[in-house]
Amino acid sequence: MARTFLITGGAGFIGSNFVRYLFEGYPDYHIIVLDALTYAGNTDNIPENIKKDSRFNFWYGNVKNGELLNELVAKSDVVVHFAAESHVARSIFDNAIFFETDVLGTQTVANAVLKNQDSVERFIHISTSEVYGTALEIPMTEEHPLNPASPYASAKVGADRLVYSYWVTYDIPAIIIRPFNNYGPNQHLEKVIPRFVTSALLDEPLTVHGSGENTRDWIYVEDLCQALDRVMHTNLDKVKGQVINIGTGRDISIKAIAEIVLDKLGKPKSLITYIGDRPGQVRRHISSTDKALQMLGWEAGSDFDQGITKTITWYEHNRDWWQKQLWMRNVPIKTRDGRIEYH
Repeated sequence: MARTFLITGGAGFIGSNFVRYLFEGYPDYHIIVLDALTYAGNTDNIPENIKKDSRFNFWYGNVKNGELLNELVAKSDVVVHFAAESHVARSIFDNAIFFETDVLGTQTVANAVLKNQDSVERFIHISTSEVYGTALEIPMTEEHPLNPASPYASAKVGADRLVYSYWVTYDIPAIIIRPFNNYGPNQHLEKVIPRFVTSALLDEPLTVHGSGENTRDWIYVEDLCQALDRVMHTNLDKVKGQVINIGTGRDISIKAIAEIVLDKLGKPKSLITYIGDRPGQVRRHISSTDKALQMLGWEAGSDFDQGITKTITWYEHNRDWWQKQLWMRNVPIKTRDGRIEYH
């Protein structure tokens, strides 16, 4: 059945991977991408064959533009809202834009869905596991307290709860997805895995914050796309108003990631360099997978060894894509004692 999808932030890392997934998997679907093309949004993330296809339509614009959102949402059956400022270190360096885009932008999207409630089938809001802060329980269920540890995380809490409140108040067809740490092709070099991979490829130091013992639940981006596919096609009455974690149920430390990358590329462990810990650091994240399995019949299909191997191979073969980002691998922040560090 033909459907039209509006994907906000569709030129970013996860958004562009989802665009490719939809385009290749559903030949009857039409795709509208709205993206402001900030430093992390890049039309090069979307293959030329998709950009030239009549099923694809790109709009350059900001999610805070209510008139534009109303126009695009009116044409859409499903809205998938990825658009957000999404880097913890940058939120410490410059926090205002995070609240403007993540909270006010989400309000604009939610208002457009509300205005077009009779025609929008479902509204999938992409939140983040960062809303939880450091794990108080293992694994972390969807009922875990929201204890954001950075300006980015608190902005995403605001957006997450705003969407929930619109479902409670207006009964919009909202589903809130909380992915754990994604990695894979086309990820900006500010994020830790592509930063480690490209540094290793260039025989440069792999910078680890603190001891590197803090852990995350790492999910390969294609697995997230498959989970969103289930969200799109599961009976709406079952998922409407629900919050669903998307993770693997396993965690790996940052230090171990650096060592794995170096081993796979045949580089010495001496490339690992330690610096001060990042403010707002989250110590441990492991997703509960029970709700995703129960509601969506979904669980992650890629183990970390498979995912990181495919990711490294992609960066090895796409140097032209990432070399222009090298200067953005590190972000300056001011520590509590007033020192400037690059993270």
